[in-house]
Amino acid sequence: MYELIQITGSSYYIQSPAKIGLVTLSNTDVCLIDSGNDKDAGRKVRQILDANGWKLTAIYNTHSNADHIGGNKYLQGQTGCKIYAPGMECGFTRHPILEPSFLYGGYPCKDLRHKFLLAQESQAEYLTKDVLPDGFEIIDLPGHFFDMVGFRTPDNVIYLADCLSSRETLDKYQIGFIYDVAAYIKTLEKVKSLSARMFVPAHAAAAEDISALAQYNMDKVHEIAEKILDLCREPLCFEAILQRLFTEYALTMNFEQYVLVGSTVRSYLAWLKDTGRLTVEFDQNMLLWKQLS
Repeated sequence: MYELIQITGSSYYIQSPAKIGLVTLSNTDVCLIDSGNDKDAGRKVRQILDANGWKLTAIYNTHSNADHIGGNKYLQGQTGCKIYAPGMECGFTRHPILEPSFLYGGYPCKDLRHKFLLAQESQAEYLTKDVLPDGFEIIDLPGHFFDMVGFRTPDNVIYLADCLSSRETLDKYQIGFIYDVAAYIKTLEKVKSLSARMFVPAHAAAAEDISALAQYNMDKVHEIAEKILDLCREPLCFEAILQRLFTEYALTMNFEQYVLVGSTVRSYLAWLKDTGRLTVEFDQNMLLWKQLS
């Protein structure tokens, strides 16, 4: 873990729970794409920088999930590097309490205020084209989170953030986190059409061709949607839908999974309602979801 892997002359990644991109900008200067999940990850990145005599100039965050911005504060404090995050992700990076609050739908209890959902605050600035190193390209990848992006480097390596899960992860956990299902499907279609020297997803193996994996992720989205529709042949409240999904997929409920999967299921329900496949009714002051016949 935390092995530095070279892809091309200037593009690398650090093998970690959420891969960290590293790109050399000169003989001495480098930038990072994301920073890992916590202060310890930041320390390990710093050790790699020191071992190679590199100076960190900037961290470009793909999005604001805690496992991608967790090393920000430590590395910024140690190196004085700039931090950039796209759109709404910048606000979440500056104020990371927003992530567990959003997932829970209110102020999160202590069970949710831990490093896996709540990173330390860092001084991020808005990501724009003019702050990128020469030859870098921003690739919009919304859906998994609000304004998530990826990056193409000058040597044609694309860092894909969290828009793809590995087959093993999907087979084990079944329901991957999605904020906006419609946007996520469009992103997967976009990713299938991309070409690059190498693709580096944060949670899947780096590969020269990721179209089949993108399709696998898309198939899983439609499978989950059909499962929810099938459950809603009878009117059900959200909690009953969530319980049956956990039971049918043999998932284990805990507070973290309740908010992560629960938020995702709510997004599926909203998408299915907006596309005319589900409707709602209120019965004895309870909101019930049901399939449209």
